[in-house]
Amino acid sequence: MDKTIRVGLIGWGGMGKSHAGNFYKGNIAGAELTAVCDIDPSLEQVAREAYGPEVPFFAEAQDLLASDRVDAVVIATPHPSHPPLAIDALQRGLHVMCEKPAGVDVDSVREMNRVAKQSKSVLAMMFQHRLNPMMRKLKELIASGELGPLRRIAWTITDWFRTEQYYQSSSWRAKWKTEGGALLINQCSHTLDSWQWVFGLPKRLRAFCRFGKYHRIETEDEVTAFMEYENDVSAVFISSTGEVPGTNRLEAAGDRGKLVLENGQLTFWRTQNSISEHSRISQQPSNKPECWICNVPVAGENEGHLGMLKDWIQAIQTGVAPIATVAEALAGLQLSNAMLLSTWTDDWVTFPVDGKMFNEHYSRRMKS
Repeated sequence: MDKTIRVGLIGWGGMGKSHAGNFYKGNIAGAELTAVCDIDPSLEQVAREAYGPEVPFFAEAQDLLASDRVDAVVIATPHPSHPPLAIDALQRGLHVMCEKPAGVDVDSVREMNRVAKQSKSVLAMMFQHRLNPMMRKLKELIASGELGPLRRIAWTITDWFRTEQYYQSSSWRAKWKTEGGALLINQCSHTLDSWQWVFGLPKRLRAFCRFGKYHRIETEDEVTAFMEYENDVSAVFISSTGEVPGTNRLEAAGDRGKLVLENGQLTFWRTQNSISEHSRISQQPSNKPECWICNVPVAGENEGHLGMLKDWIQAIQTGVAPIATVAEALAGLQLSNAMLLSTWTDDWVTFPVDGKMFNEHYSRRMKS
């Protein structure tokens, strides 16, 4: 496709302005910014000063979608609006890049995925951590079998510290009705996407979310979850926005040692032979197999948001699937919904997540 893709930006907030700027500055080959939209009328003059009259400002998303000014849109609005806006755009034949998360409940995102499958348009998700060379190498090593069969997964990511001012900075933050949660749906969206991208979904999950533990909010700011996978693989996920200095450590233990991603370094503690085989044949009560510590070399740059926007435009032009699809985004959202549902029901949650049950409990929180 030689045609330049005309891109509109819906939700001209912090991330929206960043994405719009990349298109306006010509940082993405084959695409240009042709419209912006935000419900805040005070931003119209700011947008005109930033982009000039050739990039019109719309106060309503539906007006932009119907304007014939765009071939594709980037959605960067509050979370609950992502599915209806994406579905509207797809049904009009427009391509869509959706900021994380895909939505706040699995049923609405399942519908979003259904419409995307029926559409000829490209729907991509902004999960830029998939471009992180460290995460890509970790996934590669596990998939290759170098670590042997997995035994245990643990990810502690508590370096998301947020102040009261952060939650008060926008009226939609940390409210069930307008954000759909807090820690899990916002900070952890990328983390949970990376989790399912590398390890897949568990059989079942038991979680303990704490609501307003560290902040004056109604939604979650701490979570501890235990998961069970096939083949007796166990996993623990811990996250918080109330700790300092916090930790970000991902550890995957297998039959040939363990992989640890922490402080920008991927380390492989590799055993000389199989741990289970060594345990079976060793004549010593606590003799460990020889273990080598390897600092895994990782090459490549992480273009982050810009790289994902480039990939989306390339997918539109070539027909090659984008790096992150809504079907995959649904998997990460299932983890988030399951952790909340497990807490609300004080019970285990199995996969796939029961969307009807989640929405019943979620609706109660919105009403109260």
